[in-house]
Amino acid sequence: MQAPSQTNSSTTGVSAPTLPPAAIALAGKLFDQARTGSPELSAYVTAGIPPNLTNHAGDTLLMLAAYHGHADTVAMLLSKGADPDVLNDRGQSPAAGAVFKGHDAVVRVLYEGVGLENGGRSKRADIWAGQPNAVDSARMFRKESYLEMWGVEDAAVPGRVDGPRMG
Repeated sequence: MQAPSQTNSSTTGVSAPTLPPAAIALAGKLFDQARTGSPELSAYVTAGIPPNLTNHAGDTLLMLAAYHGHADTVAMLLSKGADPDVLNDRGQSPAAGAVFKGHDAVVRVLYEGVGLENGGRSKRADIWAGQPNAVDSARMFRKESYLEMWGVEDAAVPGRVDGPRMG
């Protein structure tokens, strides 16, 4: 496991060669917890681990949790201030990754945000961020339910034969 990337402004700016082995091991553990949806990750973020921590590929904790289908972990990270619009080094967003994998609950959490109705601090994912963005991914994989959720169901969808709804 490599140390977090220093190219993302949300990291500490410390290069990998200067990080002690224990820090590199902890980073690996945190990214693994995001991938598996471990509830332990919340304690680390609460204790001060940056919620937008990135790995060597620019994947945030949120990206990994979203891609692997852990809606509760995604919600926790959003509630702790993770930015749902940070793109990885390949220009991919957490929302597009969740659409690609077909994780309905994650797509909904990213789109709706967390606690916004109660003054929460998370923001909604920008479904137009990245390349391909979440809308493009939904069209590509014929996930019309996502397009309907986002209010873009009348947009052209590959393979759709009935055309946009009128009136």
